[in-house]
Amino acid sequence: MRITLRVIGIGPGNPRQLTLEAVDALADVDVFLVLDKGSAKRSLVAARHEILARHAPADHRVIEIADPPRDRDPDDYDAEVRRWHAARAAVIAEALAGELADGGVAAFLVWGDPALYDSTLRIVDDLCAQPHLDIDVQVIPGVTSASALTAAHRITANRVGEPIHITTGRRLAETPDGADTNQIVMLDGDLTFRDIADPDDHIWWGAYVGTDDEILISGRVADVADRIVAARADARSRVGWIMDIYLLRKN
Repeated sequence: MRITLRVIGIGPGNPRQLTLEAVDALADVDVFLVLDKGSAKRSLVAARHEILARHAPADHRVIEIADPPRDRDPDDYDAEVRRWHAARAAVIAEALAGELADGGVAAFLVWGDPALYDSTLRIVDDLCAQPHLDIDVQVIPGVTSASALTAAHRITANRVGEPIHITTGRRLAETPDGADTNQIVMLDGDLTFRDIADPDDHIWWGAYVGTDDEILISGRVADVADRIVAARADARSRVGWIMDIYLLRKN
C-alpha cells in the first residue's frame, strides 16, 4: 500500500501562526490522524478541528485514534518511551490500512515544530518499517513554542554572542558547565528551576503561548517562582491540561 504521510507543524496553538507552507500542505489531505488523549485534552483536538475547518478540503476526514497507555514514572524511562512509540505505530498502521485508499494522503498535525521535543517523527520511522506500507514522508516545519515565548515576552533568547541550551525539566540538572547561560526548558511539570537556579537568575515563563489563554510571568527567580507555581496550578485545574515553557538566564 503506497501512501503519502505529511507531518505538519502547526505552531503552539494560534491558528494564525500556521505557515503558508503548512496551509498548502493541508489543502489535499484525505485523512487527518489525531491521537485522542482523553477528555481532559479535548480542547487540543478542538483546536485542530478549527484549523482544519479553515484550511482543509471540505470533504476531509478526521480519524481519532485512542492513544495507548503509558507509564509516566517508569524504572527505565527510555525503554518505556520506545515501547509506547511502538504501540502508537501499531494502532496508527491499523488505522491507515483501514481508512486510506492506496495512493492516498494522510497527515498528522503537530504542535509547534515536529523536530523539537515531539515524538511523531520517531513513530513515523516505526511506521515506515511496516512491511505492508510504502510511505512517502513529507515534513513541514512550524513555529516553535520557544520562538513564540520569546516573541510574547519581546526578548531575544540570548545576549550578544552567548549560547542557547534547549533541554527538558527532567534533564535540567544535567546541563554541562558553560551551557547554562541561556536555557530554554520544556516539559517541566515539576518546575525544576526552583531547585536549580540561582535566586538572582532571570526567568521568562509562559503557558498556552500564542492562544487566548496565554499567561506570561517574568522576573528574578526569587521574586516570581511562587507566582509561577500558583499560576500553573490554577491554569491546569481550570483548563484541564497545560503546555508551558520558560527561558532561564544566568544573571
